[in-house]
Amino acid sequence: MSDKSIFSKIIDGEIPADKLYEDDQCIVIQDIQPKAPTHLLIIPKQPIPMLVEARPEHQALLGHLLLVVGEMARRTGCEDGFRLVINNGEGGGQTVFHLHMHLLGNKKFDEDDLAS
Repeated sequence: MSDKSIFSKIIDGEIPADKLYEDDQCIVIQDIQPKAPTHLLIIPKQPIPMLVEARPEHQALLGHLLLVVGEMARRTGCEDGFRLVINNGEGGGQTVFHLHMHLLGNKKFDEDDLAS
């Protein structure tokens, strides 16, 4: 891996961020360009550039991230309706090449609403 992503720098404490959740496998922060009243980023501490590069050894981590999504949805009051987005590659709108999930909630979404 060449340069560290902004997410790796946040995880390593090189860039300050208000972490809403942290455990030994991931952090959760607010998106700085929110697309919904609740727009959180769930970021694994282990850098995987994008979802298609995940391997069988990442299975437990990926499952853990989904459990954290559920917990954060409950904490933010959007457990009854939210959108979970993973952008993969430039063509899929990914701008930071460190796998992360967008939790968008507390908004009624149309089919055309997407996170970047």
